[in-house]
Amino acid sequence: MSKRMGRTKNSTDDLIDGALAQQQDWHERRRSFSREFLTSLNMFAKPNPARPVVGRPAVKSTNTNANNNATNGATKNKSVLREYWFPILCALIVIFVTIWVLFCHTTNRAVVRPVPEPIVRTVKPALNAPAFDIVRIGADGKIIIAGRWRPNTRVSVYTNKKLVATLITDDNGEFVYAPMRAWDAGNYTVYLMDVETKLKSTDSVFIYVSEHGPENSVSLLMTRDGSRVLQAPSNLRDGDLSVSKIDYLDNGRLVITGDGLPRLRVSAMLNDEMLGTARVSDYKHFGLGADVGDLTPGDEYTLSVRMHDGDGNIISTITHKFIMPKMTGDDDTYYTVRRGDCLWIIARNFMRRGILFSVIAARNGIQNPDLIFPKQKLNIPVQPK
Repeated sequence: MSKRMGRTKNSTDDLIDGALAQQQDWHERRRSFSREFLTSLNMFAKPNPARPVVGRPAVKSTNTNANNNATNGATKNKSVLREYWFPILCALIVIFVTIWVLFCHTTNRAVVRPVPEPIVRTVKPALNAPAFDIVRIGADGKIIIAGRWRPNTRVSVYTNKKLVATLITDDNGEFVYAPMRAWDAGNYTVYLMDVETKLKSTDSVFIYVSEHGPENSVSLLMTRDGSRVLQAPSNLRDGDLSVSKIDYLDNGRLVITGDGLPRLRVSAMLNDEMLGTARVSDYKHFGLGADVGDLTPGDEYTLSVRMHDGDGNIISTITHKFIMPKMTGDDDTYYTVRRGDCLWIIARNFMRRGILFSVIAARNGIQNPDLIFPKQKLNIPVQPK
């Protein structure tokens, strides 16, 4: 019985010892794994040589104090670099970035460049037909005509309905016509025409070449809205504006006839009172009639006749002072036809109404009212019956 119990006890102790050995071995493996894991995680942990590693017996130092003092400085420097290398690296990076931003780096700022002065260009309207730009009579008496139409298009220049030149516009649609010889003194009407489409210019130009030279010549742009001066006379001569006759009729109407530059306008004033305006014909004659009422015989009156350019500026003035004579009581007056006259204008000047031209025609036995001749003497009834 006692032998059996002893064997049981021995076997139990062996089991316990084996279990303890296994448990200790497991704990040792766990500690080893934990140390390796913590070492991999805590790479910046400062080692403590005075503190023994868990699970390992403390190792007594056998070095003398002299050896410890000799190696203490090097060990300390190595430990400091090993421990703080990452913060030192970060500080160096921050310092480098700061220096770069302050001294080297330039931000992308918007560059404000000066705005150049705007270039003002005249935008020419679209053309529906060939058009004039410049018509000028040069100092040598030669004509210069410049105009515009479609680019690279043939344009013909007509003077007094006769073809005088055919030109080709450039890439900008511009052309210039400058004949080699000067034009003779006289009146000219110029217009343009597209060669292909036969499209005629909307406006025409009237040119008066004076026998006194280019400084007395005139060019007018004739449009649907009236005329505009392209070149005005710069030096008028005696005779460019003249009054040939002043008629005062029994019906209280004053009729003034005279000569001026073609296509310009003349106005008349009696004692600073405006009487009216009239246009000078292509043959330099004008006639102007106005109601002035009763003029007192023996009184002095001042009659002023002015010539205007296309812009309304006064370019010439003549003044007549006269003493009103006694009226003769004649019912009729006489008028000598001048080149460019028509019965309508004569009737308007002398009888207030152009429609009364038929009365003048009947009084003078004129069969065709459209056919009268220069120097023809007409009897004009002042008081038609």
